[in-house]
Amino acid sequence: MNQVTQISGLLPVLPEIILACGAMLMLMVGVCTVQNERSSAIVNGWCVGILVLVAGFLLSVPAGRYEMFGGSFVVDDFARFLKILAIIGSAGALTLSLDYLTVDRQQKFEYGVLFLLSTLGMMMLISAADLIALYLGLELMSLPLYVVAASNRDSVRSTEAGLKYFVLGALSSGMLLYGASLIYGFTGTVSFTGIAKATANGASIGLIFGLVFLFVGFCFKISAVPFHMWTPDVYEGAPTPVTAFFAAAPKVAGIAIFVRATVVAFPGIAHEWQQIVVFVSIASMVLGAFAAIGQRNIKRLMAYSSIGHMGFALVGLAAGTPEGVQGVLVYMTIYVAMTLGTFACILTMRRDGMLVENISDLSGLARTHPTMAFFLAMLLFSLAGIPPLAGFFAKFYVFLAAIKAGLYVLAVIGVIASVVGAYYYLTIVKIMYFDEPAQRFQSMPPLLRVVLGVAGLINILFFAYPAPILNAATVAAKSLF
Repeated sequence: MNQVTQISGLLPVLPEIILACGAMLMLMVGVCTVQNERSSAIVNGWCVGILVLVAGFLLSVPAGRYEMFGGSFVVDDFARFLKILAIIGSAGALTLSLDYLTVDRQQKFEYGVLFLLSTLGMMMLISAADLIALYLGLELMSLPLYVVAASNRDSVRSTEAGLKYFVLGALSSGMLLYGASLIYGFTGTVSFTGIAKATANGASIGLIFGLVFLFVGFCFKISAVPFHMWTPDVYEGAPTPVTAFFAAAPKVAGIAIFVRATVVAFPGIAHEWQQIVVFVSIASMVLGAFAAIGQRNIKRLMAYSSIGHMGFALVGLAAGTPEGVQGVLVYMTIYVAMTLGTFACILTMRRDGMLVENISDLSGLARTHPTMAFFLAMLLFSLAGIPPLAGFFAKFYVFLAAIKAGLYVLAVIGVIASVVGAYYYLTIVKIMYFDEPAQRFQSMPPLLRVVLGVAGLINILFFAYPAPILNAATVAAKSLF
């Protein structure tokens, strides 16, 4: 009877256990079978299936709040929402990879396994409720990312991207660890609830320093200014489906721990961290809006776009209210859909078997691939925040939360940055619809069509039926307060 109770007590962490066992199983299958392109493709396909299975188990975990392993691992509505979103991002990026790996003769069974292990780190990070669990989750998420960035060993750009990401990632992890040690030193505890009690009556200057260093690590992981320096080079150099992965899933986990750590561990010094978040948010929105204007490579443009979008997401966190957190969750959901759909189009930019990355290569796409041009235009309009597409509502909810919290300047700067950012998105639409057609791309593979179709329809039809996402985000946000 006691064993049954112990096993049932592990039910909230069953998705993580399944994912860890699945990753180990795929690793053993890959090692023990004949290592050729076909067997590697099968293993990578199974990895997508494992992610879908884990998402199913996540949905089956009973509602409520569960604290595991001495309170260091928390499963609540907030964690469930963002874990499912991170898995969708991972599964979507891995699905985008399958055809790419085959065509470019890059099939390696380790590729899918690294995606699974990184996703496991994301799930641990999203549920982390103390500084030690936070660091373990962060490193488990990051180490596979460094490897997949450099997974194309025949490409100098890919190797350089992996090396840059690793060196700067190690630096940011060290700063985060230093901040965590300062926080522990000044509060005497590593748990978020313990830190909240210790800072209920304000904080010393040493603790504020610790908080700043902790935020350095968070900002690096979500590529927010001023720790965005790795993003354009890594996005451009990494294989395109890996870039899609970087742009979607790790951003969800990074935003999740940014929100949980600030709201749960530091409610007593909200004014102090609010100032930092407002600065980071403004800097990210402005840099993302202006730096992307001169870009000619579409992957670099998406890098600056993601920096800007993380700034918009942080507007909701700056509000520091349940409504603000709800805005962040809605924003990240729509952001993941927009990103995966856009990268499905970028992966279709292939001529004579070679991927092309210049924005000018999209010239006249409306005449050579009208359906793809329509969906890409809708996604770009959505990224720009043009109504009635989903991207408009994403920005609407975070700006509304900021206005209700009295952050009028932040909301105004956000709207101005959106207008400036719309310029480079609309430029791509103009190139697709009004320029003379360039050489025709190869036809879009079926898997990419599925991802583009789903992402495109979510963006176009969100305004018609937003209730499921809004209600789930509201419940998830309230579970933190």
